[in-house]
Amino acid sequence: MGDIAVVTGEQVRKQKRGWAIAFCVTVLRRPLLALTKRDWRGAENVPSGGGCVVAVNHVSEVDPFPFAHFIYNRGRLPRFLGKADVFKIPIAGKILTSAGQIPVYRKTEQAAEAFSAAVAAVERGECVIIYPEGTISRDPGLWPMVGKTGAARVALTTGCPVIPCAQWGPQEILAPYARVPHLLPRKLMQVRAGKPVDLRDLQGKAFTAPDLILATERIMAAITELLAQIRGEQAPARRFDPVAEGVPEIGNPRRISVQPVDQHRVGSDERIVQVEPVDISSSEQEDAEVSSEPSPREQPS
Repeated sequence: MGDIAVVTGEQVRKQKRGWAIAFCVTVLRRPLLALTKRDWRGAENVPSGGGCVVAVNHVSEVDPFPFAHFIYNRGRLPRFLGKADVFKIPIAGKILTSAGQIPVYRKTEQAAEAFSAAVAAVERGECVIIYPEGTISRDPGLWPMVGKTGAARVALTTGCPVIPCAQWGPQEILAPYARVPHLLPRKLMQVRAGKPVDLRDLQGKAFTAPDLILATERIMAAITELLAQIRGEQAPARRFDPVAEGVPEIGNPRRISVQPVDQHRVGSDERIVQVEPVDISSSEQEDAEVSSEPSPREQPS
């Protein structure tokens, strides 16, 4: 099996890819190089070694592939949190499991397992990729929505850095919930990685629910700012809240309808209230949802 070198301080250690990662690289890398163009910036902000969380927006069912390409090219093995249904697909599920990806059992009693697995991966020095929106954006303009607290919870539990990233372009290959991809002409995959989100005032202590909400808002603000830079547009003043808008959080929103609920409620699934955007300067710059089970370090507010 092949290895990739990961620089950690003055030493170099080898991270074993394993057969599943090697297989994915062999099968996917050449098509990605041939069928897409790339504009990647800020890769130096992704730590070359050590445990970290990378939080990124979600615009298409295919965006894990070009984003994994970005992370792998940095010399890290990406460990995505992804919906458990994908892991049930024959062959694909075995590959994902063997590649160290983490299933998320959304809105079930097993939901806590994703959080525990993500914490364990970070503590082993892995690079864990989390989609803090928990699903493909429902915003009409595909701007980042309100976030769930999973990425913040992992970061505050472990003390690891959170690297905000924004991606744009995969939705041109496959629009949200579309079934027919458009591969030609070649699409431009744009990624921006920002500097770690400043959570120093919240880490290293027992944290509360308001701490999680504040940390999540900082993460989402940083992602939104990076996406605004890519698109050269002003982001909406308020982030889209699918629950408040009566849009389903799981599945194709065009096929399901739900009733709006009080947008000021923080539900058991860790949807957070809308708060005013945080001003993040450029210098401070899965389908996934992590369990709402409290960590051992979390204290009631």
